[in-house]
Amino acid sequence: MKDRHAVRVVLLGCGTVGSQVLTLPRQQADELAERIGARLELVGVAVRDTARVREVPIDPTLLTTDAASLVAREDVDIVIELIGGIDPVRGWLTTALKRGTSVVTANKALLANDAAVLHDAALSGGADLYYEAAVAGAIPLVRPLRESLHGDRISRVIGIVNGTTNYILSAMNETGAGFAECLAKATELGYAEADPAADVDGHDAAAKAAIIASLAFHTRVSAAQVYTEGIRAITSDDIASATVLGCTIRLLCIAERIRGGAKPTVTASACGCTRR
Repeated sequence: MKDRHAVRVVLLGCGTVGSQVLTLPRQQADELAERIGARLELVGVAVRDTARVREVPIDPTLLTTDAASLVAREDVDIVIELIGGIDPVRGWLTTALKRGTSVVTANKALLANDAAVLHDAALSGGADLYYEAAVAGAIPLVRPLRESLHGDRISRVIGIVNGTTNYILSAMNETGAGFAECLAKATELGYAEADPAADVDGHDAAAKAAIIASLAFHTRVSAAQVYTEGIRAITSDDIASATVLGCTIRLLCIAERIRGGAKPTVTASACGCTRR
């Protein structure tokens, strides 16, 4: 029987992001309880290594390496997933949703490939699926597309959705330095991952484009359907040429509804440049 005086939460993953997710409810416990109408109670955390020393102190009795057992618990209200990747995370979240446990995730790779599976599981279990942080987390984008603009006919969505490539291209534009030098600086500052392929090869933006296209056009678009072009081949000469033309090179997410034929089709891409 669930305690209705508390919202019971389990966390899958407790790395850099997960640690911050744990910190905020502790710092804002009273405010959140007032807004929600119940206190948040952490009842389990799935990690790879329970013995690892973490940035945020956690009751060791909450730690487990068995994520499957956490999502199957009957006394859990919300699963927060911050592990990433597709398998075995897809199975865990599907299980939780089908059991009626709501899910919050920032897993854009999973959403871009299997959003339909997750939404169907949520519908089957009567649970909520939230993923605002998966695309432009600091910008109110996903919720307006899902709710405020749900009844509108959107024909095109375009924007910059990857901060790492935006920093690199801005640095190339401002300093005249080459791609490799600016990537190294981005890595040094913590803007780029040790393996930056997902960002600089456009895969991160492609996943976000798939999610945005699916929401904006009420259809199902996967990352595999998104034309993708990264920024590795961009040179300082390209930047200079764009400047002469009054343009600036950016990695853009472009989702568009195209009319013609029996019914409108949808295209999504991660590439491009824009006027200054």
